[in-house]
Amino acid sequence: MFEILNNTVITLNINGEDRQVIAKPSDVLLYTLREELGLTGAKPGCENGDCGACTILVDNWPIKSCLMLTVEAIGKQILTIEGLKNAPIQRAFVENWGFQCGYCTSGFLMVCHALANIRPDANDYVIQEWLQSNLCRCTGYEEIENAIKSILNSEV
Repeated sequence: MFEILNNTVITLNINGEDRQVIAKPSDVLLYTLREELGLTGAKPGCENGDCGACTILVDNWPIKSCLMLTVEAIGKQILTIEGLKNAPIQRAFVENWGFQCGYCTSGFLMVCHALANIRPDANDYVIQEWLQSNLCRCTGYEEIENAIKSILNSEV
């Protein structure tokens, strides 16, 4: 079996902008974002897809960037917390005390932003189901749920 071991220049669309990076086929998107592009909002937590601290949006869907190879993102639209830019969910988190230490916050914001856009009619069950993909070790989820509820059915 032939395997490419060399670094390759690839183009990724990140936050609406085409960016060129050098990547190996084995590079994980989380580290390409952080180390090659300086986008440190997605956090390395468990690095096995359990905690959700590294969540970004790929083609508008929440994806754990620690589980996605950089080369899998070619041709996709990637949105990181840096590209969210004052979205209503950010204000809602502040107003509803939806964070404490902040380590998990960017991942939760990305999931909640996607939920508000994809399922603006989400009920409590749907909200809780979506939030199961992320872990917070500091606060209860009630504040996060209140934040997402405060913006549902509003313009996101």
